Amino acid sequence: MQATQAINATPERRHRRILIMPAHNEAENIERVLQEVQKVAPPLDIVVINDASTDDTARRAARMGATVISLPCNLGYGGAVQTGFRYAVEHGYGVGVLMDADGQHDPRGIAALLDVVESGQADLALGSRWLGSITYDAGRLRRLGMAFFRCIVSAIIRQRVTDPTSGFQALSPRLMRFFARDNYPSDFPDADTIIILHYAGFRLKEVPVTMRGRMSGVGMHASLKPIYYVIKMVLSIAIVLLRQHTHMGARYRGSTL
Repeated sequence: MQATQAINATPERRHRRILIMPAHNEAENIERVLQEVQKVAPPLDIVVINDASTDDTARRAARMGATVISLPCNLGYGGAVQTGFRYAVEHGYGVGVLMDADGQHDPRGIAALLDVVESGQADLALGSRWLGSITYDAGRLRRLGMAFFRCIVSAIIRQRVTDPTSGFQALSPRLMRFFARDNYPSDFPDADTIIILHYAGFRLKEVPVTMRGRMSGVGMHASLKPIYYVIKMVLSIAIVLLRQHTHMGARYRGSTL
């Protein structure tokens, strides 16, 4: 997965923390989001993964001082995020924060997410709007979908998870290395990644955060995409469970030889 362009890239890291921000056509939001991050978040290096935007996203992000990696074609959210993980691993960052570019994630929650990972409490600090606050109307159908996956994930990993679809996260370097390889879904990585990291032995802890509505524009879950998302996520979870069952069966058969 190679980028065609890296703006403001430098071999010297100012901080051991990296903020990975996937962005596709977020020119209307990116400057205000980055300005807010720089104002309220702890020191970290900001890397925007420009997922083949057709607008001015890349130039505006670079103007705000972010390192911008521009992808040659649209990989989707998961592909853009994995690009960020690979960049973080290659450049030796100690901890990563994943945050959206549309203004939904209140950056005042970054410090609490970082504290959980840097103190060794968990490999993934998952921002939860249900433990914190939600300042927009998610809609009845979307809330039902969130509740559905909340029940599934909590039952599978045997740990209460209130917000498995949250993309506001902090990750340990070990978990970033794990996801930088072929362990990260390419489309809508959400509930399935939590199950994957659970089976891989990583620890998770939720952190109260505030989530808001988009500053402007249309999100990736608009139109009929939520229906596609639910179908895709159910299938993805089923595949994860099937692989785990197959893996455990192979280990059992090997132990009896």
